[in-house]
Amino acid sequence: MAEKVLLVTVEFRNEKTWPLKDITDELEELVVSCGGGVIERVICKYDTPQPRFLIGNGKVKDIAHICQTKAIDTVIVSHNLKGSQQRNLEEACGVKVIDRTQLILDIFARRAKSMEGKMQVELAQLDYLLPRLVGHGEELSRLGGGIGTVGPGETKLETDRRRISARISKLKKDLKEVSLSRKTKRKKRQEQHIPSVALVGYTNAGKSTLLNTLTKANQEAADALFTTLDPLSRQLDLANHQRIILSDTVGFMHELPHNLIEAFKATLEEVTEADILLHVLDVSNPKFQNLHGAVMDVLKELEVKDKPIVTVLNKIDRVEDKNWLAEVQRNFENAVCISASQGENIQELMDKISEFVVSTMTEIDVKIPLNRMDLVNLVHKEGRVHSVEYLADGIQIRAVVPFKVANKIQ
Repeated sequence: MAEKVLLVTVEFRNEKTWPLKDITDELEELVVSCGGGVIERVICKYDTPQPRFLIGNGKVKDIAHICQTKAIDTVIVSHNLKGSQQRNLEEACGVKVIDRTQLILDIFARRAKSMEGKMQVELAQLDYLLPRLVGHGEELSRLGGGIGTVGPGETKLETDRRRISARISKLKKDLKEVSLSRKTKRKKRQEQHIPSVALVGYTNAGKSTLLNTLTKANQEAADALFTTLDPLSRQLDLANHQRIILSDTVGFMHELPHNLIEAFKATLEEVTEADILLHVLDVSNPKFQNLHGAVMDVLKELEVKDKPIVTVLNKIDRVEDKNWLAEVQRNFENAVCISASQGENIQELMDKISEFVVSTMTEIDVKIPLNRMDLVNLVHKEGRVHSVEYLADGIQIRAVVPFKVANKIQ
């Protein structure tokens, strides 16, 4: 039976955020992803946060009444709660109370499958839990079921601060080793001078479906939030015979909890190290402009906003007004309209990727010594050769090659 949930969406004056309805709608999507059902919504507007409950006493009484009359199991608040606020709300309402960050962490805990994914989620959960240990007492020792209680692996919630700190240090060390392993693999790709392209976008924008369509990969794809937590990289040959590495990454979200970004740094290195970003945007979503802004905010936090970006307007099979779609496309620089699920306009996207890859290349006209046939072979393998002239003291070759190859030859 679905857990009965009451949503509390809070807005403070001068707070720059989405409209209340959009925040609440997305919060409900997150609840559904956890298998819960939203029974009631409560909207709260204040000038500043209230210290005891975050919200006012009157609203707390209203929420407590709803919880009793409608047999609510869980109250979920849109803003982060301090440990004392969470405890006070639970005492006043008589039910479990969690905030949006806990809800997102719960979804990540349910979705994590690989060892790396589980470690990253556990680290994020423990980072969130640690500052909330003080004064929580028995509440932290409950190991009941339901939304917000999927625990961080073997480390139970009753573990004391010292043991949690030790576990966090161990996880960071293990994830650092994972990061080093990724760097080793990435270095091999870089030595082969293969351009890398990373898929980024809001959760459920269709990144995994696009990866499957382009590379025939078997990445899990579903119409749900945060289906992909573990990155997947595949080789892709473009029409000009240029080979690239295409990587899927974890989906972004509006005000994605900072500790999640920190925990997934090893995974997100695929984004920071990529030559080109494909920003997949669900153009059929009425809030697509908000989704675009949220992704750009995360890219800014990762310090990759200035990388070459192709905007992929996905799910056009769900858009009836093609004139409107054309207008939207004109509003985005370097945009391509596609349907990843239907395979529509995929060749146009491939051509756009080729254009951008070419922009990472340069023309050379050099004489290579006869004893460096390895460089001649490299030019043939990674570039487009225009002419070759064999001379007595070397090989004159004119070609277009990636900047990395040109630098190596120079």
